[in-house]
Amino acid sequence: QVQLAESGGGSVQPGGSLRLSCAGSGVTISRACMGWFRQAPGKECEWVASRDFDGFISYVDSVKGRFTISEDNAENTLFLQMNSLKPEDTAMYYCAAASSFTGCSRDSRSKYWGQGTQVTVSS
Repeated sequence: QVQLAESGGGSVQPGGSLRLSCAGSGVTISRACMGWFRQAPGKECEWVASRDFDGFISYVDSVKGRFTISEDNAENTLFLQMNSLKPEDTAMYYCAAASSFTGCSRDSRSKYWGQGTQVTVSS
């Protein structure tokens, strides 16, 4: 079965950094469309960053220049490096994987999901 396990969340001050990890099993991350999403209380799930089947990487405007998506194929792990964190980045962060073009999208369709890791940015 496909499993995604996020880690690396925590509490940090504004301007700080965190690196989130997503360890995959039952899925080869390098062959999948991969992404990060986040959800804050009372808000919709928001697409944050992704790497598609062609290797193209994109980010939501609010994190451009601050977040970087990457992966380690040997470890079958996806990362999200988050720098210059802001209070508005506070959310539960989820890793997602898709094996179809339908799932390789910025919505919640046809994806496998991790259980999430909490990121809190505050003074």
